[in-house]
Amino acid sequence: MHRYPRDMIGYGPTPPAAQWPGNARIAVQIVLNYEEGGENNVLHGDAASEAFLSEIVGAAQWPGQRHWNMESIYEYGARAGFWRLHRLMQDLPITVYGVASALARSPEQVAAMQDAGWEIASHGLKWIEYKDASEAQERADMAEAIRLHTEVTGAPPRGWYTGRCSENTVRLAAESGQFAYVADTYDDDLPYWAEVGDRDQLIVPYTLDANDMRFATPQGFNSGTQFFDYLKASFDALYREGGRMMSVGLHCRLIGRPGRVEALRQFIAYVKSHEDVWFATRERIADHWATAHPHERYARPSQMDQAAFVAAYGGVFEHSAWVAERAHGLELGPAHDRVVGLHNALCRAFRSASEEERLGVLIAHPDLAGKLAAAKRLTAESTAEQASAGLDALTDNERAEFAAQNAAYVEKFGFPFIIAVRDHDKASIKAAFATRLENDRATEFTTACRQVERIALHRLKDMLPR
Repeated sequence: MHRYPRDMIGYGPTPPAAQWPGNARIAVQIVLNYEEGGENNVLHGDAASEAFLSEIVGAAQWPGQRHWNMESIYEYGARAGFWRLHRLMQDLPITVYGVASALARSPEQVAAMQDAGWEIASHGLKWIEYKDASEAQERADMAEAIRLHTEVTGAPPRGWYTGRCSENTVRLAAESGQFAYVADTYDDDLPYWAEVGDRDQLIVPYTLDANDMRFATPQGFNSGTQFFDYLKASFDALYREGGRMMSVGLHCRLIGRPGRVEALRQFIAYVKSHEDVWFATRERIADHWATAHPHERYARPSQMDQAAFVAAYGGVFEHSAWVAERAHGLELGPAHDRVVGLHNALCRAFRSASEEERLGVLIAHPDLAGKLAAAKRLTAESTAEQASAGLDALTDNERAEFAAQNAAYVEKFGFPFIIAVRDHDKASIKAAFATRLENDRATEFTTACRQVERIALHRLKDMLPR
């Protein structure tokens, strides 16, 4: 089996109604990353100094040495930036991504966070890179981060965000069973559920674009004005769409500088000038989503073995299980766990078959209102479909008319007249019969195959939740 693990569809064209409290149009949540004192530093047992997200754009690590300038920039975030931001936002519901070792080195800041009623989520044990870490090391550090966080703050974290994560991070966080939400994704404007083994883990995506980190990256924000303009545009778009979540990412050492903080002040005032805005911590968003949109598991086609897949979908193309058998061998993934995606996979198998094989699928279809229908020997799907257009309640004259047209069609083309009856009523079916009898065989073969695919789509809509 070829399976593609990335989810490239998400909620698709119809995201769920968020149902934010108070019928708010948008949920706005602000994250303050507290990393100062948890960054790479030889004093912390690390091999080199920090080189990420500071005023020194393009900085390189100093192996085995303390980087005095880098350290003092981080220290500014703890000593001055944090307090400036605390004074500005102490009356707002803020989520802190707290690096556990940084929190342990900043007891007064932790007390101020708690006095303000801010959520303190876990930002890992140390503010270091995990892309090359072993799974065992990352799991151990996660467990120690939870332990230290609980010791420092008095309660275990309900949210997790590593940031500099590995491909294993989300899975390990979910497997821990500790978190109401995990935030190490950037792939949506709404929370969503991820199935990790037996665990249904809520994901509350974060942001790297509406984030002050871009003050410290090439082609990022050069001024507070640019930051405000970007946040305002993001808010305006999401507010107009409605039912979305806006995340804003902040760092004490970056937005906490006096030349930048006014942009944040202006943005908060701008958001407050709008009605129907819900300021919330990520924890409250997660709790709301879990209540309003609880996860429901179903058998996902991309995760089925071939026997189960064919048993479930072998009848979608009439009496032609080989279509499902071949579709199962394609590169399936989360996008194929939805109606349109699975339909596409089945159609690919059908379209790539020989003309003789596709003819076999056409011949497998019953006549409309024919002898099999009269004898009640249709498949359950065909019976329901023909009944939807009233073909199970024909007058004697109508039944005779259909019989004559069926016979003329088969004599001319060599296969039954096939039409997606759910798209029609008796009158339009009769009209299509007359029109299509005038086609040449090549045109009608193509038309019949398209109708087979359309029938399959309707059948899948009855079988999958979306």
